[in-house]
Amino acid sequence: MMEFCKAFNAKTQDMEAGSPCPTVITYYQDKSFTMEIKTPPASYFLKKAAKLKSGATNPGRDTAGSVSIAQVKEIAEAKMKDLNANDIEAAMKIILGSARSMGIEVK
Repeated sequence: MMEFCKAFNAKTQDMEAGSPCPTVITYYQDKSFTMEIKTPPASYFLKKAAKLKSGATNPGRDTAGSVSIAQVKEIAEAKMKDLNANDIEAAMKIILGSARSMGIEVK
């Protein structure tokens, strides 16, 4: 347990404090483990860029906030390794879909 905590803290020390970091842990019978730390969810980046606490209560009807295309591109670049996209344009479309589902307008 202590070994995991030390390894986790070492891998996450350069991340922003308080940001969620999805982690996949594989534990083996010999008590060794591997861990893969992913980037925070797109919703976290979108809420941070739009300066929101949460998305719209009625997405599609209400607008909770807005982000610029430049911010969407920046988020897509940060999330690129975890997204199922071949290029930055495809990654931006994924982020735009997340923004739409949260009621965040893209300007």
